[in-house]
Amino acid sequence: MTCSDSCQELKIYVSEDTRYKGHNLYNEIVFMLKAEGICGVTIYRGIAGYGEGRILHTTRFIEMSSSLPVIIEAIDKKENIIKVLPKIKEMVQEGLVTVQDVKVVSYGKNHGDEEPIK
Repeated sequence: MTCSDSCQELKIYVSEDTRYKGHNLYNEIVFMLKAEGICGVTIYRGIAGYGEGRILHTTRFIEMSSSLPVIIEAIDKKENIIKVLPKIKEMVQEGLVTVQDVKVVSYGKNHGDEEPIK
């Protein structure tokens, strides 16, 4: 499994308390992306944010902190991202999904044999 220099980045914005078939949505998305062979996935937990409803979720108010924003970021070749999009659309009923082109300059262990960035 390799990521070429021309890839796409899939970003999914949801609330950490969003469920999918009884489990945390973000975990289920990561497991699905891993099963599909996506090169790399990272989950980020936000400290504050709001979405379409413009309701602020923040760690400042402990009683509301269970609904913090979560970003799932995946990077792979365009054809692999396109392949998982129907599953993502089915799983994400509320949130934001974006895709953009990215250039991968290094992936995996760096052995010093890559050309410098120009």
